[in-house]
Parts: sequence; C-alpha cells; structure tokens
Amino acid sequence: MSPIAQAIPTQPAIARRAVFPFTAIVGQEEMKLALLLNVIDPKIGGVMIMGDRGTGKSTTIRALADLLPEIEVVADDPFNSHPSDPELMSDVVRDRASRGETLPLMQRKVQMIDLPLGATEDRVCGTIDIEKALSEGVKAFEPGLLAKANRGILYVDEVNLLDDHLVDVLLDSAASGWNTVEREGISIRHPARFVLVGSGNPEEGELRPQLLDRFGMHAEIRTVKEPALRVKIVEERSGFDQNPQTYLQQHETEQQALQQKLIDAQNLLPSVNLDYEMRVQISQVCSELDVDGLRGDIVTNRAAKAIAALEGRTEVTLDDISRVITLCLRHRLRKDPLESIDSGYKVQKVFSSVFGVEMPTEG
Repeated sequence: MSPIAQAIPTQPAIARRAVFPFTAIVGQEEMKLALLLNVIDPKIGGVMIMGDRGTGKSTTIRALADLLPEIEVVADDPFNSHPSDPELMSDVVRDRASRGETLPLMQRKVQMIDLPLGATEDRVCGTIDIEKALSEGVKAFEPGLLAKANRGILYVDEVNLLDDHLVDVLLDSAASGWNTVEREGISIRHPARFVLVGSGNPEEGELRPQLLDRFGMHAEIRTVKEPALRVKIVEERSGFDQNPQTYLQQHETEQQALQQKLIDAQNLLPSVNLDYEMRVQISQVCSELDVDGLRGDIVTNRAAKAIAALEGRTEVTLDDISRVITLCLRHRLRKDPLESIDSGYKVQKVFSSVFGVEMPTEG
C-alpha cells in the first residue's frame, strides 16, 4: 500500500518556507516522470538520478515533497505510523491499537529527509538513547533517519560517494519496508516505507553495479543545450526568487490539479491490468538484454501500471511500456567498457524488435 495513500489534500500554507513548485520545472521530463511513478507505487523501488551539476536535481525532489498531500499519522509516534494499516505501524502502535486504545491523530506534511554524506550507521538506523539509560536506568531507542522517512521521501545527494555499506542498509530497508536494529540486547523493528531517491554526478564515480541494480529506476539528465529553453528556466527561477509567494499563487491551480491526479492514480492503481502477452514480451526484452535476476521484469510491470494509473486508465498500453522500459532497465545492463552504444538506445532497440514497433527517432 502506498505510504501516501488515503491522503488528504493540503490547505494552502501561509507560514511555510516557499519551495519552487513542481509544475513550474521546465524540461527534465524523464526525471519528473520517474519521481511521480514512484510516488504512485513506492514498491517500484526508488529512483537513481545521474546527471551534470546544476541541472535541478535537488530542486525537483524538494518540489515533489512539497507537492504531496498531507498524511494522517499517530500524533505521539516517532515513526509516522498509519492509524489503520498494520503494515505501516510501529510495533508499539500496533499493540495499542489491538488493545482498543484510541490513538491521537494529526495531519502532517509528507517528510523529505536529506541524508548527509557523513552520516553514521547509528544516525541512519537509530541507536540506544544513552541519556535515558543513564538518567532513568531504562533501555530506550533513539530513532534514526529511516524512522523519520517512513511514509515519505529519503533523498541522498551524491549517493555514489556514500559508503557502500550505508547504501546497502538503505536499499534493504527500502525493499523490505522495515528497519531492524539490534543494539545492546534490544531488538527494535519499525516500518520504513519510503521513496528512496539518489542523485549523483557520473564524473565523480559510478555506483557499484550490485547497488545500482537495486534502484527501481534510473534517470539520466543532461544540461539543456537549447538557448530559448535555458532562458525560460532562468526567467522562471528569477520570478520565484523575486517574489516567492506571488509566484506560488500563480501556480497554485496547477499544483492542486497534479496533487489530485496523484491521489486518484494511487486509488486507481490496484484496478490497472497488464495483459499477459505484454508481460511475456517484457520478460523477453529482459532476457534478450541479458539482465541478471527478475528485478527488471517486476519493476517494468509496476512502472507500466503506474503510468496507466497516472493517466486515469485501467489498461496498460504499448506506449506506456515504451515510456518506462528504458528507465527501468538501462542501469541493469552489463557494461562493456569498449562499447560506444548508449545503454538507453540498446534497451529501445531490443524493445522495438520484441514488440514489433518502429525504433523511436531519438536514441
């Protein structure tokens, strides 16, 4: 179940810090699509965004978090527990609910948690509260960033520079939806359902293939070359910086429309059907590309359903698969250092062959 399902639309915030609106971001369609699909179905497994410096990666991710509706949480729980879904409750809240206790509820903005490069494992996963242990003589758990990110977005900038062990921990939690901490005789388990978003600059080093494969989708973004488009991006940013509140008001209708579209898509997703023959062809593409494991097949199926739901349809079309298959598979191909063909082009070539369609004009 989506961490932001059953969400309630937000009221316009007055005192909140202004964030550049998602609907005003020019270009970078691949990145925006991948992020929206992961919001609709977080089980896709997150997005890895690789691209040049200054291409709006962080701005877009913050804009997405600001766009999302408020969620209902248990007010006195540090894990953003869902008030009725046991899969999104901490063990303590589940016990309280099973005893028939009335849980205090509140509305909360979806959290976007930034994970700093220098973070320790204790800071990420949580640790024992030493202060409580010394002052009260009890073993208490101090929640980490994974707890705060539950039912939200966890963003790791420069993920390719993060310690491999920490990346592994993040990916394990994102895949299982739970974080388990074993410390000093205490075993704590709490829900950690979040959309994992990593970004990086390929010039600073690639992520290991074993870790890269664990990200559901991989978006490549490049600096815009067209002068007119660059001017438009600069003008939009200048307009926002000069008067953020006026700029936000101008985009409020579009923002609310997209927010409602996401809620509708989350509700529609369980009803979306992907034809058996198309599923076989997706697996054939993965097989011909020599993709290791079945993660590529699963993610492509999920992403194709999510894009159909985003557009308000219950049947997946060939075009849906065409739009998501490169995002889902390009980072799973075995890289030959001597090969000059772009991995995205390779995926589209095999897709066109298997599905019997013409190769798209742009490679």
